Amino acid sequence: MPMKILMISSTFPYPPTKGGTQVRTFNLLKFLSQTHPITLVTQRTPDVTDDDIEELSQCVDRLQVFPRSEPTEANWGIFGKISRFGQFLVSGSPPNVRSIYSVDMQEWIDQVVEDQGCDVITCEHSINESYVRPQWKDRLKTVVNVHSSVYATCRQQLETQTAEKPLRDRLNLPLLYRYEQQYCTKFSSIVATTPEDGEQMQNFNPIANVEIIPNGVNFEQFPYRTFDPGGHKLIFVGAMDNIANIDAARFLALEILPEIQKRASDTTLSIVGARPVPEVLELAYCPGVNVTGRVPSMAECLHQATVCVIPMRTGFGIKNKTLETMAAGVPLVGSDRGLEGLAVDGEGVELRALRANTVEQYVQQIARLFENADLRQELSQKARSLIETEYTWERAGQRYEQVLIG
Repeated sequence: MPMKILMISSTFPYPPTKGGTQVRTFNLLKFLSQTHPITLVTQRTPDVTDDDIEELSQCVDRLQVFPRSEPTEANWGIFGKISRFGQFLVSGSPPNVRSIYSVDMQEWIDQVVEDQGCDVITCEHSINESYVRPQWKDRLKTVVNVHSSVYATCRQQLETQTAEKPLRDRLNLPLLYRYEQQYCTKFSSIVATTPEDGEQMQNFNPIANVEIIPNGVNFEQFPYRTFDPGGHKLIFVGAMDNIANIDAARFLALEILPEIQKRASDTTLSIVGARPVPEVLELAYCPGVNVTGRVPSMAECLHQATVCVIPMRTGFGIKNKTLETMAAGVPLVGSDRGLEGLAVDGEGVELRALRANTVEQYVQQIARLFENADLRQELSQKARSLIETEYTWERAGQRYEQVLIG
């Protein structure tokens, strides 16, 4: 039986090639809209075009777009930092949640609920939780699609010494714990992408219904490669303004690559992804490194590589870049974080990727793949098979639909 679904996404989920949040939100929305009337409320940033709005409107029954709210608090200097921390301490909401909160959007959502215009509310990413009132879960189904725990991510960055602002994050950590613990109580169901994140959410709210729904892959955008290019070409992909990706790119270019080049002097590295920040752009001065920025086809770049390296040292959840690399059939060397949530190695599991967490391990595993075409082919085929079986958007959409119906 069709349900009236109200989806809340402050991030405009189109085009779905922009990033992980857009990819997940759009593909789940696309699946659900085949059966259920969808009302999507979202926000428009300056980069969203009229064509984007028109094309997204074709995917839903009703599209309501609000302008992205401008921050009203001081942004610069010590007084701005003190103000933001003080408001976080008092209000319980992090600055990034408050900064995009829209009173007009809240009033519109309130009216939809009051008019009984929905049977289910979904928050597509936890940043939207502020629009859901605690009492609503007594009247209708409320779901938060977490994507990743902000508390666990912050804690991990501090533990791995990859935090951009360690002092700030140490102060914020207990507040983030309190924040996630509080908002988790508002929802009928909580959806996470990996068992690790699901366990964290369950700890916050032991009585909550927590479901694990991983991401999927669009096989039209990431077809399986038709040949093995061989050679010594490495690639790393992702949005290059993301803190976790910036750290991984620098770790790969500055620490891992020089050691690989001692074994294979012609080894090159392509860092591929939109919006490269100065810390990434400067890596182009390293021998053998090419920083491309946005490219027309990520799959074509992947297909040209001998090996994809995903040396993530922080960040929770299944990585879209990992799924897409495996779908494209490119042999992969990844860290525990890069391979999180995926059955790619270990006892009783077919080998589908190679694991590494230290410079020495990366060098060893990459060298293995450079030297062994049969191993590259084995990983390529088995990785693609896993994605086709377990990580399609249709499968993710079906599981999401069951959460909403249940």
